[in-house]
Amino acid sequence: SAVGRGPEVPFSSEAYRITATSRGKELRLTLAPLGPGEPQHLVFRFGMSGSFRLCPAAQLPRHAHLCFRTSESPPRALCFVDVRRFGSWQLGDAWQPGRGPCVLAEYQAFRENVLKNLDDKAFDKPICEALLNQKFFNGIGNYLRAEILYRLKIPPFEKARTVLEALKEQKRRKKNPSLTPSKKLKLMRENPDLLELCHTVPMELITAEKKLLDPDHSDNYAAFKNWLRCYLVPGMSSLRDRNGRTIWFQGEPGPMAPKGQTSRKKCVRLKADPEAPTPKVTTRALKRRSRAAVKPPKSAKEEEVADRLKKRHARGRRKATVAPALSEPEVPVKAKRSHRTAARRGRGEAGSS
Repeated sequence: SAVGRGPEVPFSSEAYRITATSRGKELRLTLAPLGPGEPQHLVFRFGMSGSFRLCPAAQLPRHAHLCFRTSESPPRALCFVDVRRFGSWQLGDAWQPGRGPCVLAEYQAFRENVLKNLDDKAFDKPICEALLNQKFFNGIGNYLRAEILYRLKIPPFEKARTVLEALKEQKRRKKNPSLTPSKKLKLMRENPDLLELCHTVPMELITAEKKLLDPDHSDNYAAFKNWLRCYLVPGMSSLRDRNGRTIWFQGEPGPMAPKGQTSRKKCVRLKADPEAPTPKVTTRALKRRSRAAVKPPKSAKEEEVADRLKKRHARGRRKATVAPALSEPEVPVKAKRSHRTAARRGRGEAGSS
């Protein structure tokens, strides 16, 4: 599209097959011609709202920044839709450098990459911030980190190295040669560690029968919201980390919590009773509300000054009504001159006679 931020895709073919491979937060599409020609690779990053949608070509959704059209009749289009335009694509098959192994597809490599690099300065930070570092946790995002820490009852602002070094001792216990494979599996299921949940929690969504992350279907999105145990859940606390991202949690935030912030709780919004009578609002009340919404609240000093002015005006009105008339000669009507006329003549303008 004209507003898309990605590069032009130099690919043309009468018929081609699209295949996809994911790694962490990236997706690689391969456009392979069914006849002669070289395949074209594209690597996508989705930002906060990027997604793919298959729809009729005549009814393209808004913010469809890249479209692959079918040759059927009527044609359809596979669209990359990104409302906020944070997503992007690049030509070629290379994954973005600096991203670690995928928490889903490369679990063992992901785990080893974390545990062998605990001396890295990334683990000097709170565990909630370290979980968003794609160099070590490729695929974990904001809602996943909240769900993982909540299930393990780990304070989000506990030091990451403190949390992860404890996994080495758990690893030795699970490698006990006296344990049978079934007992090891049972132990892992009953006592999962943080790195295991980085794999199993997102896997729950992928293996779910419903497409829980499809925002176009209200029932599916409602199912996803019901799946959440912590993120955006009423009654949970929240704080902003040093990167400005909000982390949801329950209980104490931890020793590395940012100073000067108070923990906020998401309130439960009660649904209004549909049978309750609707209160009548008059036009005058609506005007008062609109004026109150526009005017900023007065400070105590401003209110005091306003009260003094009101009292002064009230005293002036009382004096005008009580004082007797002065015995001054009445000024003839022709001699009276308005301030406006005087001002005009002072400027050299002609007054109205």
